[in-house]
Order: sequence, then C-alpha cells, then structure tokens
Amino acid sequence: MPQQPTRSTRLEARISPDTLAVVKRAAEIQGRSLSDFVVAAAQEAAQRTIEETQIIRLSIEDQKAVAESILNPPEPASALRRAQKSHRRLVVESS
Repeated sequence: MPQQPTRSTRLEARISPDTLAVVKRAAEIQGRSLSDFVVAAAQEAAQRTIEETQIIRLSIEDQKAVAESILNPPEPASALRRAQKSHRRLVVESS
C-alpha cells in the first residue's frame, strides 16, 4: 500500500460561512475530511491551471492556417534573408 505523503506545511484561508457550508457538504458527499477535500480541490485546480498554460488551443480556421503554412511555407521576407546572411557571416564562418 503506497504511503501518504507527510504533510508539513499549514495553509490558512478565510472564507464566508456560506462557502464553508458548501465545501463541507461537498466533502461529506465524497466521504472526505474537509481538509482532504480542500487540498485535493486546490491541487486539481492548480494542475488544470498549469496544463492550460502548456496547451495551445486553435480554432479550426487557425489549425488550417498553421497546417497550410507548414505544407506550403511562404517565401522568406527580405529581413529574414538579411538575418540569415548575418548569422552565417558572424557565427558559421567565424567558427
């Protein structure tokens, strides 16, 4: 049986009595202590927030535009050509 992680840090929060009643009721429904319910809910919300920053969501139109750009890339702009020449001169040829 896996060991439960040792809890060593205390977190305090002030909430309204109405919110506390709702959270207590939800914890009871899941058969958890109030503390366990709050910690699990906070961890789930934190994980979801982190995942949302790592996933890029595009509309169908944007997905098609990205795919089209990959399959049929546009000609490089003059600024990009100049940058490539500078890179070649400064980095590649000086090595």
